[in-house]
Amino acid sequence: MKKKDLNWKDKLHEIIYEADTAEGKLFDVILLIAIVTSVVLVMLESIASFQLKYGYYFNIAEWIFTILFSIEYLLRIVAIKRPLKYIFSFYGIIDLLSTIPKYLSLSFVGTHSLIALRALRLLRVFRILKLARYIGASNNFIKALKASKTKIAVFLFFVFILCIILGTIMYLIEGGKNGFTSIPRSIYWAIVTLTTVGYGDIAPQTPLGQLIASVIMILGYGIIAVPTGIVSSEMVKTGDLHLNTQACPNCSYAGHTDNAVFCYHCGHKLH
Repeated sequence: MKKKDLNWKDKLHEIIYEADTAEGKLFDVILLIAIVTSVVLVMLESIASFQLKYGYYFNIAEWIFTILFSIEYLLRIVAIKRPLKYIFSFYGIIDLLSTIPKYLSLSFVGTHSLIALRALRLLRVFRILKLARYIGASNNFIKALKASKTKIAVFLFFVFILCIILGTIMYLIEGGKNGFTSIPRSIYWAIVTLTTVGYGDIAPQTPLGQLIASVIMILGYGIIAVPTGIVSSEMVKTGDLHLNTQACPNCSYAGHTDNAVFCYHCGHKLH
C-alpha cells in the first residue's frame, strides 16, 4: 500500500512539476490556458460597461478559476516530499498570492483586483512543450549577467560621468532661455538624448548646441551596443544548455542536465 501511494505521488509530481511526459505537457498547456483566460476576465471586469452587463457571469467564472487553482495549489503541496520547499519558493508564493484575493474579497472590499497577480504565473511558459532551449538560454543569460556585472557597472559609471559633462556643456551653450534652466535639467536632457529616447520637451536652439546634440545621438547608438557585447561575450563562455525539465521530488531543484540520475542539490534519485 505504501509503495502504491509512493508511485501515485511520483506520477503526480511528474505531471505537475515536469514537462518531459505527454501528461506533463498537457497539464502545463491547460494551466496556461486557464491562467490567460482568468487574467483576461479580470481585465474585462475592470471595464465599467462590461462589469455592469456581465458582472454576474464574471463572478461565477472567477470562482470557478479560483477553485481550480486552489486544487492545483494543494496538489502541488501533496506531490512533493518537502511541502515547505514549494510553499516558500518563488512560484509557491506567486501561486498563493494569485489564489487568495478572491477569498479575501468576501471580507475586504477592493482586494478582488489583486487577482491580476495571476499573470505572474505565466512564467511557467518556459516549461510548456519542452522549450528547454529557452530555459537553458535564460540560465546562461543570468550567469552571463553575474559574470559581467563589474564591467557593466564601470561602463554605466562612465556613461553617467559623460552625461554630467555633456549636460554642463549644453547648460553653458544654450542657457535658461532655451529651456536649459539648470545643470540637473541639462543632464536630464543629455541622458534622454544619449539613450535615443528623445522626449522633445527640451531642444537646443543654437547651431553649436544642435551640432553637439547630433554627435550625442550618434554616440548613443554605439553606447547602447556596448552592454550587449559585454553580456554576449560572457554567454559564449557559459556551458551547454540544459535540456532536462525534471524537478527533484524531494527538494524541487530543477537545474539538471539530460543524463542526470540523482539530484545535484540533495542527491535524491530522479524519475
